Amino acid sequence: MRPDILNPLFAESSTLDGVGPKLSKPLEKLGLTRIKDFAYHLPERFVTRRAIADLDEGAEGEQVIVALTPTEHRASRNPGRGPYRVLAQDDAGNICALTYFGRASYTAKKQLPVGEKRWIAGRLDRYGDMLQIVHPDHVEKESSAHLARLNEPVYRLSEGLTQPRVAGLIAQSLEHLPELPEWIEPGQFDQSGWPIWRDALHLAHKSEHDQARDRLAYDELLANSLALLLVKAEGRRRKGQALKGDRSLRAKLTLPFEMTGAQKRSISEIEGDLQQEAPMLRLLQGDVGAGKTVVALASMLIAVEAGTQAAMLAPTEILARQHFETLRQMAAPTGVEVALLTGRAKGKERESILMGLLDGSIDILVGTHAIFQDTVSYKDLGLVVIDEQHRFGVAQRLALAGKGKRAPHTLAMTATPIPRSLTLAQYGEMDVSRLDELPPGRQAIETLVFPQGRSDEMVAAMGRHLATGQQAYWVCPMVRDSEVADIAAAEARYAELKEHFGEDVVLVHGQLHPEVKDTNMERFASGAAKLLIATTVIEVGVDVPSATLMVIEQAERFGLAQLHQLRGRVGRGSEKSRCILLRGDELSETGKKRLTYVKDSQDGFYLAEKDLELRGGGELLGTRQSGEAAFRIANLEQVQKLLPLAHADARLLIDRDGGLTSPRGEAARILLYLFERDWGVQLLRGG
Repeated sequence: MRPDILNPLFAESSTLDGVGPKLSKPLEKLGLTRIKDFAYHLPERFVTRRAIADLDEGAEGEQVIVALTPTEHRASRNPGRGPYRVLAQDDAGNICALTYFGRASYTAKKQLPVGEKRWIAGRLDRYGDMLQIVHPDHVEKESSAHLARLNEPVYRLSEGLTQPRVAGLIAQSLEHLPELPEWIEPGQFDQSGWPIWRDALHLAHKSEHDQARDRLAYDELLANSLALLLVKAEGRRRKGQALKGDRSLRAKLTLPFEMTGAQKRSISEIEGDLQQEAPMLRLLQGDVGAGKTVVALASMLIAVEAGTQAAMLAPTEILARQHFETLRQMAAPTGVEVALLTGRAKGKERESILMGLLDGSIDILVGTHAIFQDTVSYKDLGLVVIDEQHRFGVAQRLALAGKGKRAPHTLAMTATPIPRSLTLAQYGEMDVSRLDELPPGRQAIETLVFPQGRSDEMVAAMGRHLATGQQAYWVCPMVRDSEVADIAAAEARYAELKEHFGEDVVLVHGQLHPEVKDTNMERFASGAAKLLIATTVIEVGVDVPSATLMVIEQAERFGLAQLHQLRGRVGRGSEKSRCILLRGDELSETGKKRLTYVKDSQDGFYLAEKDLELRGGGELLGTRQSGEAAFRIANLEQVQKLLPLAHADARLLIDRDGGLTSPRGEAARILLYLFERDWGVQLLRGG
């Protein structure tokens, strides 16, 4: 149960003054549904303004507060489209235009009556020969109202919200903060000089207060580290079952290639873990195309040899179906029964699968999250394999692990190489195996960068490529045209290329009906379709050896790790493969480096380290995934700086300070619930 002291923080946003059904929707888009969400919605930056007596004192581009008197309102000749300008003068007679667009002009008419002085806060710029302030941030009758705005926070918004509205709601939420006991180890707390928790939140919303920000980031990292250590400790405490295979099934495998040393080493490590009673909790981290599926199959066959069942969890139905087909073909000589269970399985089909799991006639089950629903039971689940582990949270892994009579062993896999410095943050509760060799015979993928303006040439080149009988991908960053940015859209590109290549073209993206998506993927995988237009839904798992060309539009909009994953969809056969990166005309320095790195290297672990360098304080692993991988408060620099301290602090709490039963442990229990890592608490007896 969540401690009562936290209840005010988990109250719904509707308890705040001014939040009704209309405002709830844009707030929900920002994840602001409870009081604590507002408290932790930290400013993206601060605007520092200077109060000036007249416009002569201000510099172009400077944020200022100045007294101006409106003298004239000028509406556009094209109402609703052109700018609405209010001419105003300062006490020295200097003229400035206060410029508004769209519906904001109605506000200007009310706020700026001619002849009445107003205090204006905004950025001073120049348009032609005239000074102007576009969309003033604030308009007040009295100067005193601006005193608190000389250093003002700027928050991330969604459509329908304004800075004053969000700032007001956050101010209300901060009034609900309770006094919480200190969970940081006393020596660490004294040495850091950090403020207490409640003061840190107040200070972080007032100014660029590094110590307050670090304190809040440390709390998040400590909660994560502690929860992961509790998972690991509980795994060692729980009684599992030792699985010792006799090689009877593995000996029947007839692979068309020799396994790499890394694959053999990883299988040996997994086999050693499976022979222990303590449930295995291991991460198999492999580069694109390094052969994780073979390692997973060998691991599952060990479990079946030992008389138990295995289950493989995939994040999407496309990937689950592909794994099912691959495993079924590879395992055919062994005689093991492989089945598929997704949310689409209904009626007699689903009933047959459930009965097969219960009576043990199904040896290996492949599926989506449907495989850990309450209605799914196993005769004896010995091993759980989780593919693309970063798509799932720890709580989901624990739900699947609870399906066995005894705690099953768990093998998690990821094709997203993680920099070593971040492995602790992502997978602190796991032992790690690395597949850092590519299978023999894999050819390097030629990677080329061209301007987006040459896309017409790419269409012609695509025609020549398809004429040879080979297949190709064309990847776009968005599904539909955006009204606010010039971004290529999969649907628009599909319509264009279908005119050129007819029925040889299919479309796949996340918003298609599952049956349509599966049909299109099956047509492409079978070779019936030659060109697949897609979004990043094909980033992982899609394996079509005859697809030897990939075009990625607006490549600079993708993360480095994501580009590497997408490129890995080609080069899976014996033919030479190419990846064409189409870039926009305006590239940042970071964008240039990103494209250069991916062009020059195909080492995913190297690219992961470079991605880390380029992102700085950004998200950790390319585009944010679901599950619990991303941190909300801690940025990358804070993770690198504070995570080792937080991990050591969590270790001290468990090994020296009595765990969650000590006085500091009681405070740490509150911390786990505060950051919703309470699955760590639930693992404890009586938790």
